[in-house]
Amino acid sequence: MNIYVGNLSFGTTEDDLREAFGAHGEVTSVAIIKDRETAKSRGFGFVEMPDSAAANAAIDAFNGKPFQGRPLTVNEARPKPPRDSGSGRSSRSMDR
Repeated sequence: MNIYVGNLSFGTTEDDLREAFGAHGEVTSVAIIKDRETAKSRGFGFVEMPDSAAANAAIDAFNGKPFQGRPLTVNEARPKPPRDSGSGRSSRSMDR
């Protein structure tokens, strides 16, 4: 299960998340999303856990609870919406 973890402290590392979520079960991957230009954390990331029961236990354990000084938002990640592969123009500009 892919888990969204939001409201991360900007100093939180992938190892911090791996260790914390690992207390609830196997963690297969961790990614903290970074700004493309500055390479600084955007304050959210994703944790992948193969066992749904362990993932749900981790969600229950961390959602709304403080982690490194900030209350986390933790839930099952929603699939990323497909990106428009058009010309870069909005549909609104095509109507004119």
